[in-house]
Amino acid sequence: MKVCIVDGASGLCLGCYRTLVEIGGWSGLTDEQRAEIMADLPKRKGQIEPAKLGL
Repeated sequence: MKVCIVDGASGLCLGCYRTLVEIGGWSGLTDEQRAEIMADLPKRKGQIEPAKLGL
């Protein structure tokens, strides 16, 4: 089972880098909307303190 843990400071999941709104509405998004979010995820990692990611 995959479980998201959201960082309060950034509002992003520590594993997938999505927001709570994105996670909650994922099944209702179009393929295009999902692709846009997925393309943005690598940039979001920098918004989270490295220590919180175990780095």
